[in-house]
Amino acid sequence: MIDFENVSKTYPNGTNALHNVSLHIDKAEFVFIVGASGAGKSTFLKLIMREEVPTSGEITINGNRLSKLKKRHVPYLRRHMGIVFQDFRLIDKMNVFDNVAFAMRAVGENTATVKKRVPYVLDLVGLKDKMKCKPSELSGGEQQRVSLARALVNNPEIIVADEPTGNIDPELSHEIIELLTRINSMGTTVLVVTHEHELVREFNQRVITIDKGEVISDSATMQRVYADAEKPDSDTLIDSTAPAELPVEEPAAAPAAEDVPAAGGAASEDDLSVLWETPEAPQTAEELTDAVAAKPEEIAAVEALPASEEPQEVLTDAVAATPEEIAAIEALIQAEQPLEEKPKEVPPSAEELIADNNFDEITFDSAYNAPESFETEALPVVSKDAEPQTAAADRE
Repeated sequence: MIDFENVSKTYPNGTNALHNVSLHIDKAEFVFIVGASGAGKSTFLKLIMREEVPTSGEITINGNRLSKLKKRHVPYLRRHMGIVFQDFRLIDKMNVFDNVAFAMRAVGENTATVKKRVPYVLDLVGLKDKMKCKPSELSGGEQQRVSLARALVNNPEIIVADEPTGNIDPELSHEIIELLTRINSMGTTVLVVTHEHELVREFNQRVITIDKGEVISDSATMQRVYADAEKPDSDTLIDSTAPAELPVEEPAAAPAAEDVPAAGGAASEDDLSVLWETPEAPQTAEELTDAVAAKPEEIAAVEALPASEEPQEVLTDAVAATPEEIAAIEALIQAEQPLEEKPKEVPPSAEELIADNNFDEITFDSAYNAPESFETEALPVVSKDAEPQTAAADRE
């Protein structure tokens, strides 16, 4: 949008207003130009408006080199700009409507367009009800808004405001900057020269500081510097991603239980065949149980799978376990790491068998392990002459 390339400006009296200024302003950007009195701010704006020409360097606006611009073409350049002056520069004999319409009539707009456009712009700055008032009947803030409306009426691409808040109180200054911010949000480039640093700090926009004719700071430049400093260079990225030592290649491990795919929420025969080929799991039973987060009821139901005659799909649905849980527990069983060891069944003692009259079930082991309180009187009496009738009688 606006480019300054090594621009310097020296007045005939020897005053060096600007010295070797280079900067770029993008389209739709909001820029504050700040600096002390005599720093070169006004000269900066005058060069943009082509009121002054640089002593050296080049200024380009919208692709037009101002050094090549003929004087008769300067008004056409300014039609793309809206100027807001510190002293308002309103025509006292005209009312508010005519002061704003004057800018449109100067560029040859027809009456119908003027009547439609002027009320719209005055409404934008909050002065639609003051159209018939003379400038002398308005406050300082209202006169500044009329000046702003006049700058906006031709829908310029650039708004140049030279100390727009210099003659109004701080509260009205805030309103003017807010209006300029709204205009900027519509796509208009806004340049504001001001010495009110508090106002600049309140609005988070780009700030260019000029001192003794030189640009001593530019917030946009500092942001780019900080952004570049935070970006690591290519060598740093390569060093950070390279491994310290080359990894030692290891033989491919068998797929883990949780990596086996499953469809429909239940393990398929192919999935189970992979599990049967899985080597012994290095984890303990407690680690595997915690890893799959299975409930005790689910684990018990799955442990019953090998002895059950029901299809695995039925049992899987019954316990509502996920495929990963089933796979991990089956791997645990396959690795011969039972979660709990079932108690062995103890055969009934000889005393219990005699008490139940189950003499045929008495074995040598049960008789040998009988308690010391075993009472022989409980055995039936058998005649010595009688032939043995049962295995129990023979053992007796």
